[in-house]
Amino acid sequence: MKQKLKDFDFTLFITPIILTAFGIVMIYSASMVIAVVKNEVASNYFMLKQLQWFSLGMLFYLFCSMFAYRHYQKLIKLMILGIITLLVAVLLFGEEVNYAQSWLKFGSMRLQPAEFAKLGLIIYLASAYSKKQEYIHDFSKAVLPPLVLTGLILALIIKQPDIGTASVIFLIACSVIFSAGIKFRHLAFLVVTVITFLGFAATQMVTPERVSRFTGAYQPFEDPDLNGFHLIQSYLAIGTGGLTGEGIGQGVQKLGYLPEPHTDFIMAVIAEELGFLGVAAVIGMLAIIVLRGFYISHQCDDSFGSLLAIGISSMIGIQAFINLGAISGLLPITGVTLPFVSYGGSSLLILMISVGILNNIARSVRAKEQRGTKRSIPEDQDISNKPREFTKQRKSWSHLQ
Repeated sequence: MKQKLKDFDFTLFITPIILTAFGIVMIYSASMVIAVVKNEVASNYFMLKQLQWFSLGMLFYLFCSMFAYRHYQKLIKLMILGIITLLVAVLLFGEEVNYAQSWLKFGSMRLQPAEFAKLGLIIYLASAYSKKQEYIHDFSKAVLPPLVLTGLILALIIKQPDIGTASVIFLIACSVIFSAGIKFRHLAFLVVTVITFLGFAATQMVTPERVSRFTGAYQPFEDPDLNGFHLIQSYLAIGTGGLTGEGIGQGVQKLGYLPEPHTDFIMAVIAEELGFLGVAAVIGMLAIIVLRGFYISHQCDDSFGSLLAIGISSMIGIQAFINLGAISGLLPITGVTLPFVSYGGSSLLILMISVGILNNIARSVRAKEQRGTKRSIPEDQDISNKPREFTKQRKSWSHLQ
């Protein structure tokens, strides 16, 4: 146990906990009014639900940080089968929320299968491409086969439709594939093909509500009372906060102006109540986790572990970028939450599992480094060899006698 704690990456342990604890506080601040007025529940309802998911996530985090990551390769078929089953089930029996049928309800608990698909696909792609390193430049033999399953999962998620999550998964897949060492022209071909497919799929599912997300993102002041209303309220929240903010609980935009202030737009609430310093602190902690993950990937000499770390780090970074892009008008509003901070049980659970796996990879890297350091000690200076050498000398002396 002492050795396990010694190898433990406390940066990947403390930072997500601080970030999530901060998120729980901000979820309460952002949701206490809409919980009572809109949802007719107690003001601390969303905070308590997130706290429950956080407790469950911590248990999974500790387990995954101790469970050897290489064993996931043995579970891939079962994981992929489970993910596809859940994605099909959500299309048949799912609950529709915000124009998307993305949720499965089990009693009082709701799960979003697309969140589980993110991590499952990362593990699958990392395993598949780590086994194809010897012929990774062969597009038809190495690159294409895993993309068939990736395309199936993307199609099931787009069918819900959940364009935001599909975009995140697509970008994650690109990061893993590119890091696996495929040729740039192969990656460019894939990107163009998928973007064309997504564009065609989007035209088949055009609704006024979805079109308004794009027009509202880039022309909000042309229709400030309807399509641009949400983004304008986000601008007001960000601008009002200034350097230090209005104070926790003192924000105004969460009082029926911002849509989903405890999920998609929670960073706007943070900006209003804690100002630029609060926003910078959140972005800084997210950056620490992402950069730490990339560093672990660089240090890991196992291709599966390295690609797995890249996929997990990319997932967190991509989600954060899309969420921040949406509240600032850089990207359309797609419903992608801010990692560790936004309200969402399925998202938080998968994130805690992911950083737990990342910590296990870090532990493996540290253990190998320590073994390598021990082996690098010259034999004549390694005290562990002294008893054996002394025994040999005693035998030679007794022979002479």
